[in-house]
Amino acid sequence: MRDATEPPGDLRLERRPPTVAELRALNEAVGWTDLPSDDDAVARGLAASLFGVVLLSADGVVAGCARVVGDGGVYFYVQDLIVAPSLQGHGLGGLLLDEVLAYLEREAPAGATVGLMAAEGKAGFYARRGWAPRPDDGPGMTLAWAPRAVAEPQTPASTSRTPPEP
Repeated sequence: MRDATEPPGDLRLERRPPTVAELRALNEAVGWTDLPSDDDAVARGLAASLFGVVLLSADGVVAGCARVVGDGGVYFYVQDLIVAPSLQGHGLGGLLLDEVLAYLEREAPAGATVGLMAAEGKAGFYARRGWAPRPDDGPGMTLAWAPRAVAEPQTPASTSRTPPEP
């Protein structure tokens, strides 16, 4: 099983979905504008998360988050993997993704669909970690899911992946 690493000393990791305020702060920081304005709707969505992880600064300010949504059996989607712009480029996105993958290794059966919609310009981040773009006629990226078989990174040019048997 993948071992998620601990965050730098000035950040703490909490395994929970972000709060509405934390998610709004991160969305605003990265310029995302598609979150519904209805806080109750956002709270319902966050509460329905299968898994969540939040990075907080020593003074409690949200530095990053990631969630997994889906049906918990067949479909799992990485959602809201966000790192505050001032902290990007320091491995925090990889740390959050490692937490997500550790969750998936525990919970997602072999053959489950594990997908995501990469933000513009971020597909390379996922491709370096084994994710492959879907065909041109399908949106997002997908990971051919076989537990304990996702640690081998693919080159960004890779478009398909056949994981080894566990």
